[in-house]
Amino acid sequence: MTKRRRDRDLETRTQQAMIGHAIFRPESALTVALIIVLVFFSPEPFHWWKWWYWLILGLIGEILIIYTSLTDLRTGQKVVAEMLRQEFDPREIRTSKYRQRLEKALEYRERIEVAIEQREQGVLHDHLHDTVRGIADWIGSIYRLAKRLDGYENDALIKRDMQSIPKTLSTYRARLKLEDNPAVKNQIDEAIKGKEAQQDNLRELENVMEKAEFQLETTLAALGTVHSQLLLMGAKDIDGSRSRQITHKIRDQVNQLQDILTTMDELYIQA
Repeated sequence: MTKRRRDRDLETRTQQAMIGHAIFRPESALTVALIIVLVFFSPEPFHWWKWWYWLILGLIGEILIIYTSLTDLRTGQKVVAEMLRQEFDPREIRTSKYRQRLEKALEYRERIEVAIEQREQGVLHDHLHDTVRGIADWIGSIYRLAKRLDGYENDALIKRDMQSIPKTLSTYRARLKLEDNPAVKNQIDEAIKGKEAQQDNLRELENVMEKAEFQLETTLAALGTVHSQLLLMGAKDIDGSRSRQITHKIRDQVNQLQDILTTMDELYIQA
C-alpha cells in the first residue's frame, strides 16, 4: 500500500469514526428521545403545527450535532486517539514492558497532535499536519513490533527448543561415534545437520529479537524527539531544515521498523 493510499485510508477511517462518535453522542441520543416524546405526547401544540415538524427539527438538530463534532478540534483529537487505541490496543500485549512502550508511543502521538492544534491556523499549521501524517504508520509499526516481541517472549515451544537442542545434539554426536551401521550413521548425520540448522535459526532469531528490542527503544526516543522539535519549532522554521528533518526521521523510522519486522517474520517461519 502506497503512502498516499494509506493517508486516504486513515482520513476515511477518521471521518467514519468521527461521524459514528457524533451519532452516538449523549446529545444525539437526547435529541432523538426528545423528538419521540414530543411526537407521541404533543404532536400538535399549536393549531398550525404538524406532528412531522418535530421530525424536521430533530433532523436539523442531528445535523448540527454532527457538524459541530466534525469541526471541533478537541473532539477530533479524542476520536482519533480512541480509534488508534482500539486499532493498536495495548491490552493485547501480555508482556508489561512492551505494553508500556506502546502506551508511551500512543501518548507521544496524542501530545504531538495537541502541540500542532495549539498553533494558530495558517501555513505552518497545515505544513505540520502534512509532516506528521506518517506517525500513524509509525505507531502501527511499533504495535506490530511489540506484538512480535511479546509473542516471542511468551513462545514456550521456542524456549523449549532452545534448551533441548544442545542436549539433543550432544546425544546424537555421542551416538554417531559409537554407531557401526553406515545407513544408521547416515541418518544420524542428517538428523544432526537438521538440528544444527534449527539451532542456527533460533540463535539468529534470538539476535534479531534483541536488536528489535533496542530498535523499539530507539524508535520511542525518536518519537519523543519529534515531539520536542514540534514544541520548539517556530514560524521561521517553515522553510528551514527542521521540518524536513522531522519528515525524514519519520520515514526512516518506519522503514527501519518494517525491515526488522520482515526479518523477524522470516526467521520465525524457519524456526
